Amino acid sequence: MVELSYRHPSEENKSPEELLKLRNQRVTAALQLKQPDRIPVLLSTGYMLAELGGISKLELYENPGKAQELLEMAAVRFQPDIIKGAWHTPAPSKVLGDRQTQWPGYGLDKNGSFQFQEVEFMKTEDYDAFLEDMADWAIRVYTPRAFSNLQGLSSLPPLGMWLLGYYNTFNFSSFLDADIAGSFEAIAKAAQFTADWIKRNTESARRLAELGFPLFSYIKNQCHAPFDFMSNTLRGFRGIFIDMMRCPEKLLAAEEKVAQVQINFISHLAGTRGATSAFLPLHHGSDSFMSIKEFEKFYWPQLKKMLLAFIETGVTPWIYYEGTWNNRLEYLKELPAGKTIGLFQDSDIFKVKEILGNAMCIIGGMPVSMLINSTPEQVREHTREVCSRAGKNGGFIFHTNIGELEGCNPDLVRVWVDSVKEYGVY
Repeated sequence: MVELSYRHPSEENKSPEELLKLRNQRVTAALQLKQPDRIPVLLSTGYMLAELGGISKLELYENPGKAQELLEMAAVRFQPDIIKGAWHTPAPSKVLGDRQTQWPGYGLDKNGSFQFQEVEFMKTEDYDAFLEDMADWAIRVYTPRAFSNLQGLSSLPPLGMWLLGYYNTFNFSSFLDADIAGSFEAIAKAAQFTADWIKRNTESARRLAELGFPLFSYIKNQCHAPFDFMSNTLRGFRGIFIDMMRCPEKLLAAEEKVAQVQINFISHLAGTRGATSAFLPLHHGSDSFMSIKEFEKFYWPQLKKMLLAFIETGVTPWIYYEGTWNNRLEYLKELPAGKTIGLFQDSDIFKVKEILGNAMCIIGGMPVSMLINSTPEQVREHTREVCSRAGKNGGFIFHTNIGELEGCNPDLVRVWVDSVKEYGVY
């Protein structure tokens, strides 16, 4: 167990149990657009844990016990209201032969930082097959292209043959194919690695709770805006913008399909597992990627429809508005007030508050660059201004703009958190 070596004056004389309750209440109130006792701080430590521990990023993944120890030490050192550690786990990617991501020790050296690679796994000529039977195309065509250890799935018979029921068992000899069997074995291993990761997260939450800190656990049940779904893992950035000009109707039809698939997915999770949140990182809808006219045709209507469907099932969308959304904020007011959470990267946080302060809980406000190259005085002044303006009347959680502290000065991180506790009191 990590000993508490520091506690902010405002948290003196409180037990870990009392602090846990207070911090949970503080975060919950902000999420509900209410005004807590002060502005809460969400600390996404990320690869900073490896830097603090003097270990490689690869070891951070390969030694979960050490990663947990470092996370607890960071919680005690910085005293945030809610905290999270490094991003996900590379284990499923490794066993599946994932061609879309690179991790420390998997496509990168031991100190490389997670990277996502856009690859054009779907060609323009694939649209017809995709639209005719998306599930069959996804399993027998797309998946073998995207995962090197799942190429055996390309040898499967058309999936519609399962509708033959008993009579389809006569065709089961194909499953004896070594490549097909190997693919299913890889999937089973990836499922177990994911289950192990979830179990570690549960244990991590328990241990942090004993120290008085909630673990941030909302980045799960991941979905994408329909346009991003088509661009991120299928067509790629170049391909999707060619489609907008050359085959817009097919792109729009595909967006409708993937939107409904995700609606069905979230409805299933809500009904069978009690899911209450979905995380959506928005990649290509920002000011710099497309015009307002294109946004109104290819991006916003499909995303809005999907978000409203999620909300209807009782699921709260946590939306990461990547890039700058300054010219799109008015559209977000079309969403039901208090039913979504907005994490903002490079948008003007004061403009976000002005336009959306009564519409959603706003998360962000601290550029990572400021925690790398600024002076303590600059960090304090920025924090004071954000607390005063973006934090006004509640509904705000202070967080870094990219959800990562890699390369940050730990002393400046402490200055930031302490400044929130000084200037963020209501």
